[in-house]
Order: sequence, then C-alpha cells, then structure tokens
Amino acid sequence: MAIKPVLRYGDPKLLKKSRPIKQFDTPELHSLIQDMKDTMHSLNGAGLAAPQIGVNLQLVIFGSQDNPRYPDADAVPFTILINPKLTFVNDTQEEGWEGCLSVPGMRGLVPRYVQLKYQGWDPFGKRISRVAEGFHARVVQHECDHLQGILYPMRIPDLSYFGFNDALFPGQILEED
Repeated sequence: MAIKPVLRYGDPKLLKKSRPIKQFDTPELHSLIQDMKDTMHSLNGAGLAAPQIGVNLQLVIFGSQDNPRYPDADAVPFTILINPKLTFVNDTQEEGWEGCLSVPGMRGLVPRYVQLKYQGWDPFGKRISRVAEGFHARVVQHECDHLQGILYPMRIPDLSYFGFNDALFPGQILEED
C-alpha cells in the first residue's frame, strides 16, 4: 500500500477526539490498516494511531519485537485495535521515557499505569480483550491517548524531563523518533 506522512506535534488535527468505527471488514478499513502498518514499520515505531496520519477514527496498531528505538523493552504482540476501551487494574503508576513519531527527536518522562485491561475489536469485528503490563501497557496507553487528542508531552508532570534526545542522553545513539 503506502507509507503516509506522520502529522507533527502542533498540527491541530492531532488534538481532535476520534470517531468510532462503525463498519468492520471493509476494503477501506483494510487499506487504512495496511497504510498504518507500512508507515509504522518504515519508521521503526512501536505503535501508530490513525489520527497521526490524518484519519480521525478510533484505530490504533501496535507491536514491538527487537525495536531499535526501544532496545531494552519487552516484546509486545502486534495488535490492531478498533474502538478501544481501557480499564486500569489498580492505581500503580511508573514513569518511563517515551518518544513519538509525531514528536520526532524528543523524549519525555511520562507516568503511566503499570497494568491495564484493554478491549475493542479487530478489523473483522471480533472482540479483543487482554490484560497488559509494563511496556505493553505503556504502548497501549500512549496510542489510545492519540484517539483523545492527547500527545505524551501533555502528560509530563515535570518538563525538565522533556527534551531533544541528544541533549537528554548525550553520547548515546538513539534511533530517531
């Protein structure tokens, strides 16, 4: 299919709440998902939300195996999640460094819930329900935030822990976001 341009932080389209998907298993939906996969993989992303490529629908994809942008992260199974709902298992949160394809070259220390349950549908309308923890839970929260018009810098409580990769981590080679 096609690698799409990723909208960058500051684009007003990224701040809109996304609309639910009402029809499953359509050629248009499958085409959008393929474009998202192509785009995410071309940029070594751990996830991508439809709004990041300018499509205002509740659709996220995520998955990570040996990702150079997150070399120490646990594997996350590749998932296509439509109309997601998140339920936090408890109140435990931890801070972790995040980057985003819409905020290239920067990282921030973001608090996220450690464990959650996510539910939604796959492209064929089959129900998905999983419990995730650690990096998997962080990725799900990050991507689903996009559907609410929230980007990770908006969640950073202390902006002294937000900046360009080369300034925050001098001498370290980080894959570009």
